[in-house]
Amino acid sequence: MDAAADRSGNKPAVLLVDDEAPLLDALRQGLEREFALDVAANARDAELLMTTRRYDVVVCDHLMPGEEGLQFLVRCAQRHPGTQRILLTGYLNPELLTRSVAVAQLASCLIKPVRMAELAKAIRDALG
Repeated sequence: MDAAADRSGNKPAVLLVDDEAPLLDALRQGLEREFALDVAANARDAELLMTTRRYDVVVCDHLMPGEEGLQFLVRCAQRHPGTQRILLTGYLNPELLTRSVAVAQLASCLIKPVRMAELAKAIRDALG
């Protein structure tokens, strides 16, 4: 049984990781009708959640206290290759974006502030 069926009917399981609580709340409110969501405030908490559940997609901020999102997503790609990964960043560094997509095998890299419709589409696209 996949994570979606196991957790909430046929909704894909999505893990949102960001240290900005107001943003996580807004993302949760905007996406919860379409996706089964869990949230984490940092990479460590996200990794703990991933030891107990399988996620279809992980959406992670790049700059967070502790471990950067890109490092977490690289490890996620190694440990959970079936989980699609999306990086959110507020920095418009083309080199970082190009490297991030390649290194972490990202489904997408989105620039903050991201519109809810844009993020929902990126998640749907990552799911195939």
